Amino acid sequence: MAHGQDPIEITTDLARIDLDRVYAWVARKRHWAGCMPRGVFERAARGSLCFAALERDATIGFCRVISDRATFAYLSDMFVDPARRGRGIGKAIMAVIMAHPELMTLRLWLLVTADAHGLYARHGFSALGAPERYMERRDEEVYRRMADEG
Repeated sequence: MAHGQDPIEITTDLARIDLDRVYAWVARKRHWAGCMPRGVFERAARGSLCFAALERDATIGFCRVISDRATFAYLSDMFVDPARRGRGIGKAIMAVIMAHPELMTLRLWLLVTADAHGLYARHGFSALGAPERYMERRDEEVYRRMADEG
């Protein structure tokens, strides 16, 4: 992918993804990551299928897919460097995710977004069909307790 700029490559190779940079993005969003400790983020990334947009080997976009790779996936932590938004990088990441061989036959995908509904709608996402059936268990204080105990 190139738009008159350097070509963009999408990779799932964690060794090539700048997790420090991604963590800095995610950690800035209190509502998003809830002050997630760096070690927790590292463990989450290693347990997920991660997709990154690279420009000259610099990580400029990221998305994490949490999945059993057979029936279900949860899309998380989608982010594009603000200086590079508007170039189709998020769209490119989503296209690669949806075409990934281990994710193409999943029965259910979920995600939460505050402002990117249009991006995800292009890939078949819509509002919950039966929201009354979904439940959550949320612990907003877990990372604070971890810090207090550590």
